[in-house]
Amino acid sequence: MYNIKSKKAEEFISNEEILDTLEYAEKNKNNFELIKQILDKAKLAKGLSHREASVLLACENKELNDEIFKLAEKIKQDYYGNRIVLFAPLYLSNYCVNGCVYCPYHKKNNHIPRKKLTQEEIKKEVIALQDMGHKRLAIEAGEDPVNNPIEYILESINTIYSIKHKNGAIRRVNVNIAATTVENYKKLHEAGIGTYILFQETYNKESYEQLHPTGPKHNYNYHTEAMDRAMEGGIDDVGLGVLFGLESYKYEFAGLLMHAEHLEAVFGVGPHTISVPRIKKADDIDPETFDNGIDDDIFAKIAACIRISVPYTGMIISTRESAECRERLLKLGISQISGGSKTSVGGYFEPMPEKDDSAQFDVSDRRPLDEVLRWLMQLGYLPSFCTACYGSGRTGDKFMEICKSQQIHNFCHPNAVMTLKEYLEDYASPETKKVGEELIKTELEKLTTIKDKVLENLRKIEAGERNFKF
Repeated sequence: MYNIKSKKAEEFISNEEILDTLEYAEKNKNNFELIKQILDKAKLAKGLSHREASVLLACENKELNDEIFKLAEKIKQDYYGNRIVLFAPLYLSNYCVNGCVYCPYHKKNNHIPRKKLTQEEIKKEVIALQDMGHKRLAIEAGEDPVNNPIEYILESINTIYSIKHKNGAIRRVNVNIAATTVENYKKLHEAGIGTYILFQETYNKESYEQLHPTGPKHNYNYHTEAMDRAMEGGIDDVGLGVLFGLESYKYEFAGLLMHAEHLEAVFGVGPHTISVPRIKKADDIDPETFDNGIDDDIFAKIAACIRISVPYTGMIISTRESAECRERLLKLGISQISGGSKTSVGGYFEPMPEKDDSAQFDVSDRRPLDEVLRWLMQLGYLPSFCTACYGSGRTGDKFMEICKSQQIHNFCHPNAVMTLKEYLEDYASPETKKVGEELIKTELEKLTTIKDKVLENLRKIEAGERNFKF
């Protein structure tokens, strides 16, 4: 039975409620009067319920779909402006005891090279990432209580934060590791992590159990309830996501929004981020074996509907997707992207061959970070390495209060300008620096009362000082 405030996974992600929602959406996909009413509500930029959003997702009318896309663009602009936050994944270990059928790290894959970074290797990887210009990492590790215990993760986080190379520093470490206990989430919180990220993969319990036949991840309820335990452990920024292609996208979309609604109802804070990965080819994984793949048009519609439904939430797209696909989705709601990514254990310090059998998935956008930044700026976006909210304690409900009032740009915009200036001074190629300096001039004109202070800080950055924030 559906209960948004229940702590039981099968009640706050109710299969019956999702099926009823999909039936309702199918019945009303041509109910233009209802769709227009939902769009009118969406224009208030306060979000939509999973049932309302599912009607929009099911709509097939071109004129109304065009209106959905335009509204997504407007809400993205109103909440996040033209800023795009940059990050990189750092894979610590691909040892894993699970049997996930869509991931090459599954336990039965005996020919994939297994590797776990030592602390010294982590230092080398982090220095290489700093030398690229990164300030924000998402650490990844397979689930293995022997090789990847929580103590290893905590030590690795401490190592990452401790490295100050030239002007480089990792200012925010987000963590993507397996579901764990409240006690371990407390330890992660005390270690100073940013966002705790855990993809659901699929919200359909029957499909979930088939896709995770062995290992601790087989336990659907324990996995799905992980965000509640993370919140209880003091982590107030959490990131949701499904792996589109494993199950019906309409089912996953409804489940994803129900999870967001649950967190909001129970903790007063919805997800800090939502990621939208699609299943990709990897070592012994062929995406063609999964019959729920989605094309680029449906993918764009999903992104637009998520943006309309949870306007306060950051949306992430990784280098899984091509530059062309990422460019399309940037307009529709994406606010964070990875750049210069490696999806294998190691590879930043000593570059891996283009075909790397140890990668978790194939990277489609292989451009170096400098080229990605220049591309973003030429498209009119403001690349940001800002971590000021995390550094200033603006997390959880404090961040959401500012974001939902559409005032977060008062902090994020000047901080983005200053972190871009750091990048241009320390890491940019001459061509990228030229484009960036012109962009900063343009962005400074958008500032009002704090323009003089920003200009003063920019001069200090040129003189060698770093890490200014509002």
